[in-house]
Amino acid sequence: MIALLRGRLAEKQATGLIVDVQGVGYEVQVPLSTYYHLPDVGAEVVLRVHTHVREDALSLFGFATALEQQLFQRLIAISGIGPRLALSVLSGIDPLDLVRAVQSGDVGRLTLIPGIGKKTAERIGLELKDRLPQQLQAEIERATEGGGEPLLRSDVLSALLNLGYHRALAEKAVDAAVRADGGAGFERTLKQALQELSRS
Repeated sequence: MIALLRGRLAEKQATGLIVDVQGVGYEVQVPLSTYYHLPDVGAEVVLRVHTHVREDALSLFGFATALEQQLFQRLIAISGIGPRLALSVLSGIDPLDLVRAVQSGDVGRLTLIPGIGKKTAERIGLELKDRLPQQLQAEIERATEGGGEPLLRSDVLSALLNLGYHRALAEKAVDAAVRADGGAGFERTLKQALQELSRS
């Protein structure tokens, strides 16, 4: 089984990429959470890999972080959720936001993910909660140290994504808005982020 790929990024698209490892091109499907952290074509890339084997196909799914890979593997262990739907989940919500939504039972947040209806969101919330590894709690605590700013950031980012903005642009706008109005409320920070986007 292929567990990791290190090579040259030969092609990069939102739906997948090709990694050239010593002259052999590996087609790898990735979630948007990984895609936005990829280097430019031609640069070296390292991906954690989940090898999915079926009777008629062998597919590789790549991830930038261990958290993304762990969430993917736990999602596909849920009945009715295959690799493509699991990729859609990770493409529609930040991994830490997914963990927070599952831990808090926020089904409404899960239904905002494109392709996820209420029943599927409820199943994810119920079944994934029992499958989350213990070390994720420490990651959540580290991410939320220093008060509510990380939660505010994730809420504003989620709002911008739901409005149809590209994740990379939205993240930059949110970071700029939080720096400009540190400690401001959701509405003020969202307004600032929208102003940042209008300038770009």
